[in-house]
Amino acid sequence: MKWVLPLLVLAGCASEPLRGTGDLGLVVERASGRVMLIETTGRSTLAHIEGLGDLSHASVVFSRDARYGYVFGRDGGLTKVDLLRARIERRIVQSGNAIGGAISQDGRLVAVANYTPGGIRIFDAATLEPLAEVPTGAKVVGIADAPGNRFVFSLFEAGEIWVVDASVPRKPTVEKLKGIGKQPYDGFVTPNGRHYIAGLFGEDGLALVDLWNPQDGARRILDGYGRGEEPLPVFKMPHLRGWAVAGRYIFLPAVGRHEVLVLDSVTWREAARIPVHGQPVFAVAQPGGRRVWVNFAFPRNDAVQVIDVAAMQVVKSLRPGRTVLHLEFTPRGEQAWISSRDDDAVIVYDTSSYAELARLAADKPSGIFLTSRAAMTGF
Repeated sequence: MKWVLPLLVLAGCASEPLRGTGDLGLVVERASGRVMLIETTGRSTLAHIEGLGDLSHASVVFSRDARYGYVFGRDGGLTKVDLLRARIERRIVQSGNAIGGAISQDGRLVAVANYTPGGIRIFDAATLEPLAEVPTGAKVVGIADAPGNRFVFSLFEAGEIWVVDASVPRKPTVEKLKGIGKQPYDGFVTPNGRHYIAGLFGEDGLALVDLWNPQDGARRILDGYGRGEEPLPVFKMPHLRGWAVAGRYIFLPAVGRHEVLVLDSVTWREAARIPVHGQPVFAVAQPGGRRVWVNFAFPRNDAVQVIDVAAMQVVKSLRPGRTVLHLEFTPRGEQAWISSRDDDAVIVYDTSSYAELARLAADKPSGIFLTSRAAMTGF
């Protein structure tokens, strides 16, 4: 009789197939207020998870163990999604208008960046219990996590960068860096966690902060990269992420120009500028750093171009579908996943041959977020 209980337990487990989270991801289906759970090994859709509110500018971060995804909605919603059960674990509406978020280095805290009423709010990652609020009086953009359970972000109207230390979650401390430039619109922390870079919409240039020495303030880099030239109308604000780092180079979409700017992360000077098909929105480095894939703003948003890092030039142009909004790679870079909003599809490419491997139906897809890539890209 002593073997009966273990056998019953094993029999119960056998009826539920076990699955790791390492090849899972979420695709935002912005028109339906839902996310699509996908797996990259078989390139298939596992489930659609409903009830996430306004996802018109949604982003996702993952828990430390990659079991949960935290979805930040434009309506101020913060939704914790269980990837293994394909369901909402908990959802709260914490503001009137949110623009993204970040998870702390130790995985215990989730911070949400808000347009309305501004500021950030910090929550317990396990329960979504509110722990602290940092009011700013301005729209928060470009939030990122940094070593030491810090959150770094920019203030669009105020032209400031704030560094929030949440080591004591209920009593965060704030370091304010002022006069960093006009209208910072996005920002990111480099994968090694040391530098925060904010793009400036109100002027040609970027602001750089050394997070080892934030008291030294922000340094201007790529200052005046469009000086003497008439900028084009900006149809979609470009995005800056640590995905754009390839070796010592950082590939940055130029605002209002048909160029990708290449920044040397050792000297912090311009290394090259690469003519491209249109106004770039995302520049995403393929794992290994040999190539960078770029998508574009309206009206040239049906294309993706591939830049060879060694040659510093475009080597391939693709037409995945209408209104390409986002692209992402599997962690070893053998697949590129691309969302085409107006074709209601996510397209998977082989990155060696550029052959199309799969086309998954999705309702107005935008952001693609993979658990394994999130873990590999660090900060």
